[in-house]
Amino acid sequence: MISFLVGTIEEKRENQLVIDVNGVGFELTISNNTLASLPMEGETAKVLTYLQFSENAGICLYGFATAEEKAMFEKLITVSGIGPKSAIAVLSGVKLSDLMLAIASGDSTALSKIKGLGKKSAERICLELKDKITAVSTGNFEDSPIMENFNEGVLNDAVQTLINLGVNKNEAYRLARSKMTENSTAEEIILKVLKEYGK
Repeated sequence: MISFLVGTIEEKRENQLVIDVNGVGFELTISNNTLASLPMEGETAKVLTYLQFSENAGICLYGFATAEEKAMFEKLITVSGIGPKSAIAVLSGVKLSDLMLAIASGDSTALSKIKGLGKKSAERICLELKDKITAVSTGNFEDSPIMENFNEGVLNDAVQTLINLGVNKNEAYRLARSKMTENSTAEEIILKVLKEYGK
C-alpha cells in the first residue's frame, strides 16, 4: 500500500500530476482543488495517495493535498454508483467545506450543480453519507457558488504576484484559490488576499 509520495513536481495539468520520487515518475489523478494547492513545477511536495487496482482499469493512483480531502474521497467511493473518478470530479467541483455542508444538510440540489454529477447520484451521496459527515462550516452554501471550472491562467498570475510580494508558494496558492470566483481577475484575487494577509 502506498500511503504518500514525497518528490519533485514534474508536471501539473487538469486532474493530473506527475511527481518524481528518486528518479521514478508517478502519475496521479487529482482534484482541481489539490492541483491549485500544490506548489509549482520543480518544487518538492508531499502528496497523500490512494491506490486502486481493478481488472478493467489496472493500477491507478489518486493524490490528495490534505488528509481531509483523502478521507472525503474514501467516503464518496463507498456510495453506490460513485467510483474513484467520479469522486475526483465531485472534489474538483466544490470546496471541501461546502461539500461537507451540502451533504450534512441534505442539499442534493447544490451537489447536482457539479459538472458530471447527476441528480440521482447527488441524492445518493446525501442519503448515504449524511450521517457520516459533520459540517465544518456554518455559512450559507448558496453564498459560495460551485465552480465547474476555474481560469488557471488567472490563478497562476495572482499566485506569481503574491510570491513576488514575499508570500510563501504554498500559502500563495491556497490563499489565491480560496479567494477566486468564476469571473475573478488576478487583480481582484490579489487585493482580497492581501487584505486578509495583512500586507
